[in-house]
Amino acid sequence: MLPFFTEQFGNAASLQHPFGWEAQAAVESARQHVAALVGARLRDVIFTSGATEANNLALRGVIDALAAQPGGRPTTAPHVVTVVTEHPAVLDPCAVLEGQGVRVTRVPVQTDGLVDLDVLRRAVTPGTTLVSVMAGNNEIGVLQPLAAIATLAHDAGAWMHTDASQAASLTAIDMTGMGIDLLSYTAHKLYGPKGVGALVVRRASKVALAPLHHGGGHERGLRSGTLNVPGIVGFGEAARLARERRASDGPRLAALRDRLWTRLRDALPDVHLRGAASPRLPHNLNVGFGGLTGRALVLGLTDIAVSPGAACASTSAAPSHVLLALGLDEVEARSSLRFGLLRTTTEPEVEDLADRVIALVSTLRARR
Repeated sequence: MLPFFTEQFGNAASLQHPFGWEAQAAVESARQHVAALVGARLRDVIFTSGATEANNLALRGVIDALAAQPGGRPTTAPHVVTVVTEHPAVLDPCAVLEGQGVRVTRVPVQTDGLVDLDVLRRAVTPGTTLVSVMAGNNEIGVLQPLAAIATLAHDAGAWMHTDASQAASLTAIDMTGMGIDLLSYTAHKLYGPKGVGALVVRRASKVALAPLHHGGGHERGLRSGTLNVPGIVGFGEAARLARERRASDGPRLAALRDRLWTRLRDALPDVHLRGAASPRLPHNLNVGFGGLTGRALVLGLTDIAVSPGAACASTSAAPSHVLLALGLDEVEARSSLRFGLLRTTTEPEVEDLADRVIALVSTLRARR
């Protein structure tokens, strides 16, 4: 990224001189890597400021495009189907759309966090416009059956969107093979820079999409604004490395995660795995510690970066909506701690973490 902050400072949309050509070439190279990571084509990628913007563009863009069709708004309200455990970057736009007259169905999950395909099938009707289901949950790590969901959506004449921010770096996603029409993901979830992401829209799906804002016609007219060339270059390199390392990183992190869970389960009573053990993101472990709160454990692990919930909800005192959706009560939901393993995490670090968590839980419980 560094050269594009300094001597290669051209605007990728300024194609009248070599500085712009240089920036454009770098953006297109990055676009190829971002597309390849999720089994898409170069021209499918629309760069955004992150997955939140990409999700908004997918959800609101599809509905706005429907309203803009010749003849105006359809006689029946558009219909969006999603899942109660989605990230707020999907749930909040859905709430806005609902306030504008769009029908929104939020499908429940089972106690393991997975959607019941029969329940989802009943929710998706011939009038459904879009089905949006997260690939891998950011809190409990469960992986939803994307290919089956896409088939279900297409059978009803709907498009299928997924937020793959958590899953893209460590699980194999093939938009073409799975039938996914729209996919959101972000650079910082695969060790890239913050503030850049993409909405990948398969052109073969012929998705009708309207822009959120206007002014310059960048990104095929779907995302106006001067491109963040250094960020996009970093995103592309992160995607290239993720694709190169995915086959080795995934199994290694899954083994470390399983080791951490085994140590905690064998040493402590009243500990509970949140979400299905499989299929699951290889680097995610969410554990409930009966009788304690996740916040108390975080305070006792001051030099360890763990959390009781999602980063986007870290200022909220409310229990996790994801954990409540599993059927837990508020006390149980507040007892959970989420561990996220990194590409750099080692076996000795996992053993040390297990020792410290076991000791801390035992101490806190003894004080009750």
